[in-house]
Amino acid sequence: MKRSLGHKSSHNGTEPVGKLEHKNGRKVELGILKNSGSIGMSLMVWIACGVLSLFGALCYAELGTCIKKSGGHYTYLMEAFGPMLAFVKLWIELVAVRPAAMSVISLAFGQYILEPLFMPCSPPPMAVKMATVVGLNTVLFLNSMSVTWTARLQVLLTSCKLLVIIIIIIPGVYKLFKGETSNFDNAFDLSHLHLSEIPLAFYYGMYAYSGWFYLNFVAEEVHSPEKTLPLAICVSMAIVTFCYVLINVAYYTVMTAGELLASEAVAVTFAEKVMGNFSLAVPVFVALSCFGSMNGVTFVVSRLFYVASREKQLPEILSMIHIRRHTPLPAVLILYPLTMVQLFVGNIYSLLNFIGFLRMLYLAFVVLGLLYLRYTKPDLPRPFKVPLFIPVVFVATCFFMVFLSFYSDPTGSGIGLGIALTGIPAYYIFICFNNRPKWIQKTLGSFNRTMQIIMEVVPADQ
Repeated sequence: MKRSLGHKSSHNGTEPVGKLEHKNGRKVELGILKNSGSIGMSLMVWIACGVLSLFGALCYAELGTCIKKSGGHYTYLMEAFGPMLAFVKLWIELVAVRPAAMSVISLAFGQYILEPLFMPCSPPPMAVKMATVVGLNTVLFLNSMSVTWTARLQVLLTSCKLLVIIIIIIPGVYKLFKGETSNFDNAFDLSHLHLSEIPLAFYYGMYAYSGWFYLNFVAEEVHSPEKTLPLAICVSMAIVTFCYVLINVAYYTVMTAGELLASEAVAVTFAEKVMGNFSLAVPVFVALSCFGSMNGVTFVVSRLFYVASREKQLPEILSMIHIRRHTPLPAVLILYPLTMVQLFVGNIYSLLNFIGFLRMLYLAFVVLGLLYLRYTKPDLPRPFKVPLFIPVVFVATCFFMVFLSFYSDPTGSGIGLGIALTGIPAYYIFICFNNRPKWIQKTLGSFNRTMQIIMEVVPADQ
């Protein structure tokens, strides 16, 4: 099916944003635009999410410098509120958030990597999924083989991401300075703004900025975290916010709101309109950017499961490393089955709303834990300490969005809350219940030994 590029029908940009159809599978930019109601408000959401993410990142910098352990959210909830809340968060990550998020990123990779081969048509859905599987398997292979390869590849892919950002920003901003501002007329038309939809716009925005807490997942591997964490977080968040806002300004300069919402791949449509033949390179760079996100997420999340296994909240084998490559092979592979299931069953983009709900909920609890630790452990060394208003604003905003989302998306929020609540009985069944029958203990022990032999892994201290 041909992509709608400047298609002169009901999606030609003359209809209000609020009346435009929102097809399944839209990217983050479109989720923000649709739920914010106008171009101007969508830019405000991008800026607000950037500031809110910066506040959250600064709070995590304080937590990372006073609790110098890997694991991110999980570790901080464990230190502040104890093992049950930490396990519930771990349970959410394992059964819902990480498989769905990885599937979304992987599908974006598959979509963009095939774009140049099928232009001007859209790639067949099954071809996209096959390319996605290849990309996902490649990422898992690299993370299983070498930590050094993974780190070097991430540097290269981050450079590609910055390059494609620059490629998009420069022509868009150039056209803006030339006076092409017609798409910004009535940018702040609030007639289609609905307060109930704002949380959904924030969920998409916070999802786009979500990498700000990943450095805390590998805090034990960071040199001089008391200096590195705050500096890296402040500089990176300033750059990311600036780039995201400018990218969207570039998009809106060249494309109407209708064209954005009708596009199957926004960066590709943008490139076709302003770059001519060079537009073929843009989806490749975007695909490499998505591949970098897949690689980074796999690297840091495997450390989360590795740390949780050390705390006896996941099977022992997940804290083991390969005898020759020294990679946490079992922790790298654990998400693979669930990710593959979500990849081929149903429309996973519909999961983004409840992923956003769960993410906002546990981020609020983690930063609430920072405030709680200041009260219960005032003597805990804090080489970096944020002003009190920053965690207070962050927690209040997150909880407000969580509560408001029950009105705006009761189904997605209800599913998210239901998944979170299943972690409580799971905690008592798998963690607290020690009197398991001997046959179960024997079976688990046999399984653990078999997997050790197959994967060639041993405890890290060996």
